[in-house]
Amino acid sequence: MIPVCRLEDLPRGESARIGTTPPIAVFHTDDGELYAIDDTCTHQDASLSEGWLDGCLVECPLHAASFDLRTGLPTCLPARRAVRTHRVTVDDGVIHVHLVVREGTAA
Repeated sequence: MIPVCRLEDLPRGESARIGTTPPIAVFHTDDGELYAIDDTCTHQDASLSEGWLDGCLVECPLHAASFDLRTGLPTCLPARRAVRTHRVTVDDGVIHVHLVVREGTAA
């Protein structure tokens, strides 16, 4: 479990990047939901935390590939592979990411 920041420090519609290996992007949607995905676009090396958030989708800032934050699946080309998703919890006002080590397991 990795602490990210206080919930109040990540406004709705914003993202935060965790410098883990690989980096993780945490998104706080306009609806108040929290999602975490691998930060690097699977099409080319670009930070998804620097992309544009629209509902539960994030658009890569480099070539406009889009990913569903709920599933990690790409929703349009040029990306063809999904990014990993990670479970997010809030404990005592602090956002935590539960890192997926590999598909089907959590750290």
